[in-house]
Amino acid sequence: MIRHSLLLLALLICRSLPAKAQTAQFLPEVDAYYKVNPYTQIYFQAKETREGGVPTQAEFGPSVQFYLKPWLKLKDATIFDLNEAKRRALALAVGYRYLPSPNAPPTNRLRLDLTCHFSMWAKILIWDRNRADLDWQSGTFKWRYRNRLTVEKRLTINSYHPDPFVSAEFFYESQYSKWSTTALYAGCSFPIGKSVQFQPYYEHQNNTGKHPNQTLNQVGLILELFF
Repeated sequence: MIRHSLLLLALLICRSLPAKAQTAQFLPEVDAYYKVNPYTQIYFQAKETREGGVPTQAEFGPSVQFYLKPWLKLKDATIFDLNEAKRRALALAVGYRYLPSPNAPPTNRLRLDLTCHFSMWAKILIWDRNRADLDWQSGTFKWRYRNRLTVEKRLTINSYHPDPFVSAEFFYESQYSKWSTTALYAGCSFPIGKSVQFQPYYEHQNNTGKHPNQTLNQVGLILELFF
């Protein structure tokens, strides 16, 4: 079943690549994590984003993440991972994001994330994130549900351990009352020491909420800091 999932994700990525990019963007991001205790960590996120058919926006704010005890079955798949949450079967995060816009009122967002992690053969880590974005903008409320499935496999190259991944995410937008966005990702995490990690990635996004449809090809770079 996992082999079929990997083939499906790869097929989706290959089929979605257009012959000519309609919109190409670079999206930087910084995430800083601090482990409070064995069951809680807080993190602050600052990034540039373009999702759900809206223009490019800055987004920043904190989250508090709660998780269960480390799951023994995840030990081999996450032994070199810097993110403590990936060692847990379930992780719940509650956060706030502020999204300023140059041509519109700012958006205040309550963000809720529930992520399940599990490992399969060959130390492959799979995680499924269910996320809700609850947005208030100038007295108007709208919401978005997102489901992201990711398959990753940490490699060993001498004493170095990069982590390539592929991912698919689907968006349901309340303002359109339908599944209006599909995003496909491919990237790799490159750790530097025990507290820094870089994650370059490619994202292909198709938005069908507005007419005409939007196709975005985005390259991102995430800097992750762990304290």
